[in-house]
Amino acid sequence: MGQLLVALDVDSGASALELATQLRDLAGGFKVGSRLFTAEGPTLVRRLVETGSNVFLDLKFHDIPNTVAQAVAAAVSTGVWMLNVHASGGVPMMRAAARAGADAAARDGRRRPLVIGVTVLTSMDDATLRATGVQRPLLEQVVTLARMAQDAGLDGVVASPQETAAIRSACGPDFSIVTPGIRGASAGTDRNDQSRTMGPAEAVRAGASYIVVGRPIIAATDPRSAAAAIAEELGRLKAAPTTTSP
Repeated sequence: MGQLLVALDVDSGASALELATQLRDLAGGFKVGSRLFTAEGPTLVRRLVETGSNVFLDLKFHDIPNTVAQAVAAAVSTGVWMLNVHASGGVPMMRAAARAGADAAARDGRRRPLVIGVTVLTSMDDATLRATGVQRPLLEQVVTLARMAQDAGLDGVVASPQETAAIRSACGPDFSIVTPGIRGASAGTDRNDQSRTMGPAEAVRAGASYIVVGRPIIAATDPRSAAAAIAEELGRLKAAPTTTSP
């Protein structure tokens, strides 16, 4: 599947389904976040899945382990391809999420979704992280949370593209890294509320498994052209010859 995930950060299910229809051949999947899910609920997720779309349910579950496990099991019943929890919820919570995802999928005869952990939100910087009481430098905190997620049995993490290389080094080649906050190059230059950003190809070169792009596509005059430009940029990256040292 493609590495481009389009964030359906829109007001209505009708708009989301229209965008998904327009972009399905350009995107590897679609992200449904709290705004759209609160408005439309699991019915929309199921409708997207029924069209053959990979759905990343971005609700960032963060609660006691039993509650998170129940939420993950409910998400599995919609057929999502990927979902996330907050890594700061701790290893027991993440283990419960991973176990619930596998158990619910086996019980329902569904594919097991990827369960990934959110490290540090891309809107945050060192100062805002310190204000929450975390004294580690931001990069160190992200890598610490990524290692915790891996130890807990999660499939990967969500992190800013600026931390991707460090996570890849710490967690290895098979750990999935999903990077939001994509700006620059074919994704446009408006940072909005993102503090730690990078361009699409740059993020993939740094080690991202998937990139999530929202406003640069969905707010564009022509969303399909905007998505096509990013897909083309990623395609050129794949086609570029790999050079090796003599």
